[in-house]
Amino acid sequence: MSFINFAAREINCKIVYYGAGLGGKTTNLQVVFDKTGDKQKGKMISLATETDRTLFFDFLPLDLGTVRGFKTRFHLYTVPGQVFYDASRKLILRGVDGVVFVADSQEERMDANVEALENLHENLKEHNYDFNKIPYVLQLNKRDLPNALPVDTLKQQLVKKNEAVFEAVAYQGTGVFETLKEVARQVLVELKKG
Repeated sequence: MSFINFAAREINCKIVYYGAGLGGKTTNLQVVFDKTGDKQKGKMISLATETDRTLFFDFLPLDLGTVRGFKTRFHLYTVPGQVFYDASRKLILRGVDGVVFVADSQEERMDANVEALENLHENLKEHNYDFNKIPYVLQLNKRDLPNALPVDTLKQQLVKKNEAVFEAVAYQGTGVFETLKEVARQVLVELKKG
């Protein structure tokens, strides 16, 4: 669903960070934004509700090269974490090229992770996306907390298609760029196919 801007010779791709509330989606985007050079990024836009925020910004990673002579610009979005905002989640997923699911590693957040993952599947299906074909990465965030579940336990519950899995401590920047680079790589592979 990438948008091609022929005048700027850019392909615009949309990556959505999905997951339960307070799992680290916003922190991931803020770390990427803060560490990206000013000439490579647009403004960060934050849409706040009473209990949640949706963030958006676009950037042009210079190290990913070109696709058929076109630079690739990525638009990164977070969805509201609470299922209450499902209409917003659906809207943000429209036209998505890749998804990062940010899971909260804390034991007490496992039910919320599973619920958000099921919601992602439902919303992708509603937009006629095949979960098994869409570029997708699982990030296990908050690995530094004492109540973080073992990685194997999280994988048993959350891995759905042998996807790439990254451990992260988003507020420290650990695992943030590795996660983004992998989903971007998958999106570029899909672009080169078609």
